Amino acid sequence: MFSKLRFLTAGESHGKGLIALLEGIPSGLSLSPDDINRELKRRQQGYGRGGRMKIEQDRASIISGVRWGRTIGSPISLLISNRDWENWQEGMSADAAQQDSIPAVTKPRPGHADLAGIIKYNHKDIRNILERSSARETAARVAAGAVAKKFLAEFGISVGSYVISIGGATLHRDDYDNNPEVFALAEASPVRCPDQDTSDKMVALIDEAVGNGDTLGGIFKVVISGVPAGLGSHIQWDLRLNSRLIMAVSSIQAIKGVEIGMGFEAAAKFGSEVMDEIFYSGKTGFFRNTNNAGGIEGGMSNGMPIIVRAAMKPIPTLRKPLRSVDIVTKKPIEAAYERSDTCAVPAASVIAEAMAALCIADAFLEKCTGDSIDETRRNFSAYKEYLRHF
Repeated sequence: MFSKLRFLTAGESHGKGLIALLEGIPSGLSLSPDDINRELKRRQQGYGRGGRMKIEQDRASIISGVRWGRTIGSPISLLISNRDWENWQEGMSADAAQQDSIPAVTKPRPGHADLAGIIKYNHKDIRNILERSSARETAARVAAGAVAKKFLAEFGISVGSYVISIGGATLHRDDYDNNPEVFALAEASPVRCPDQDTSDKMVALIDEAVGNGDTLGGIFKVVISGVPAGLGSHIQWDLRLNSRLIMAVSSIQAIKGVEIGMGFEAAAKFGSEVMDEIFYSGKTGFFRNTNNAGGIEGGMSNGMPIIVRAAMKPIPTLRKPLRSVDIVTKKPIEAAYERSDTCAVPAASVIAEAMAALCIADAFLEKCTGDSIDETRRNFSAYKEYLRHF
């Protein structure tokens, strides 16, 4: 998917740690562990998180690609150690001598990768699937995304998010995108919702779900500001910026729907109510008074803020287990319970910021490529000059 900027993650939920490998960041970018740890801390916050967040205090070690506080152009590798590893050294050991040191998991959970995964990979222990499919993996994505965010900030591009709904508690105001303080308000909320009354309702619903042994999903919005027109392309399906963003955000665990701009709402309207009319002034150039397209037309950025909304299903691991079938005995059972969150929508919005930042950074480097930050700046300056005189 990514062409100029490539990244991979590795690691299991209860293994030694998680690794992110990021290639394509130009040399000369100022980068410190604090830039990454700030984002990792944001991912761990949010009302409704489970006991794992009390154990882990994620911090990244920069293993390669940075020297004396600046990137050097080679692949950046990041390590996030799992503090819980000390309790799983035998159960998750790579040593064959530790085989069967803990019981196999044989009770697949509805809604998880458990059953499909063991069928695909021919496993008899669901732990071989759930360890990697766990949302714990997203810590590595957030670490890689933190680097992409730092890169984009060099060019005036910012990525933020806030939560629109959790369960039936919904933010009905639609003017927050024009409020410069919206992201600060979201950061101050335990559920990342900028409206206090709606935030309180969300917290109350999460408390109700906890009491019932249940879980909750919701919807969040990611806003990417400062993106110049012309990122992405219409010429092939996999170069379209909207398809890349949708793929990236929908790859996050438990995400079941992604929209750009007005999204599904546009299907119920007349074209005259949907299209963003085009205007021009000598001072600002081309501009729009509306942004129903969400900043992308024909697979390319159009200069307006890019708006991405995503729906997260309720977490499928329930304290009140659902019905399932034991993979060995084939008898009806209650699904296994693994330590889990009640609601992770606020965390998912932070993860989506990271994935969006990686997508936009990749598209930006396609347009204004450079082996060093200085070269990239020169190319971007030339492109901005071109846009000013178009």
